[in-house]
Amino acid sequence: MVKFVKISRQAVEHVALLARLELSEQEIGTYTEQLNTILDYAAILEKLDTSEVQPTAHAVPLHNVLREDEVRVSMPQEKVLQNAPDAENGFFRVPKIV
Repeated sequence: MVKFVKISRQAVEHVALLARLELSEQEIGTYTEQLNTILDYAAILEKLDTSEVQPTAHAVPLHNVLREDEVRVSMPQEKVLQNAPDAENGFFRVPKIV
């Protein structure tokens, strides 16, 4: 079982410093209280008996619906490039990015 330690005011101030956040005294107090409330809920959840629960990655079963990979006739190159903002020698022309 995991033991949850209370978050101290100094810990909130330290994390705010690392994140380059300027917090008011009131915000530090509020965040300290909120983080400790979250840890209290985590401690409650830790007490639940999950021995009969199967591990899962999703709450509902997921099945990928994939089509067969088949070779098909593609669109003609002229039609594909018809609405291109800029084309050159049968290709899309894009700005150079370095």
